[in-house]
Amino acid sequence: MTHRFLNCFVVTVAVVFAASYAMVSDIHAQAPVPAGTRDANPASKPTPHLADGRPDLNGTWEHGRGFAFGRAQTLPDGSVCVLGCPEATAAPARGNAAGGRGGAAAPAAPAAPNFPKYKPEFLPKVKDLSDRQVQTDTVLQCQPPGVPRIGPPAKIVQNAHEVVFLYDDVNGSFFRIVPTDGRPHRKGLPPSYLGDAIGHWEGDTLVVETLNFNEDTWLIDNGAFHTKDLKIVERLRRVGDAIEYQATAQDPAVLVEPWTRAQALRLSDHELEESARCEDRDLEHVIDGSHHDNPR
Repeated sequence: MTHRFLNCFVVTVAVVFAASYAMVSDIHAQAPVPAGTRDANPASKPTPHLADGRPDLNGTWEHGRGFAFGRAQTLPDGSVCVLGCPEATAAPARGNAAGGRGGAAAPAAPAAPNFPKYKPEFLPKVKDLSDRQVQTDTVLQCQPPGVPRIGPPAKIVQNAHEVVFLYDDVNGSFFRIVPTDGRPHRKGLPPSYLGDAIGHWEGDTLVVETLNFNEDTWLIDNGAFHTKDLKIVERLRRVGDAIEYQATAQDPAVLVEPWTRAQALRLSDHELEESARCEDRDLEHVIDGSHHDNPR
């Protein structure tokens, strides 16, 4: 994207480093939606299909507002708040419980964080990794974020035999090739950041199973580590000009239960551009490793 810039730049304080990464992620997530994709209900359109009868997932997909991490708010006095902002009130409701119109809604209660549920004996490790995120989070060192932390694909290229996911991530461009022709997982591959994926169709839903991850990534922010036995199952279902995306992490060695994140995508007429290069030049300059109060 033309508005993207390098997320890794020299800082002297760890808090500034982490906040800068967060703000870049949000700037990318809030790219303007093209005029042709601002339909109020993209899911209401007819769902296109390919010649083989499968839903057509091809296209560039807008992720909406994306991460709330570091999202700026303009306050009533005209100042701009980035972190620790007062809660925003909800937009006026179109109706009330009695069916009237124009009633103001009460401020929305903040949603509980959707964080993986770890077994009690692993909570100290999660806290330690989170407290030392500047030193322990490989995303802050220009490495791939892993799955499902990387989020949904920004572009999908599909044919009868495979689906390719392309990512325009804050750390660079990444891709995943997902065979859909019935082949099994490959043998003998070294563990990797994005794992080894295979896909199959369940009706109109593409189901992607990914295994063989290294242990250098997190499921999401704040120390959400995983083991080498992590399994990710993603489900993508196109409805009109929208995709319902869901990713579930299964790692029973450390998680009490599978953890799921979901996101809605809409078709965009943007095209991907070459990502800016990420350069890790920060850790040697860090003099304060305190936690950055990640609000996600």
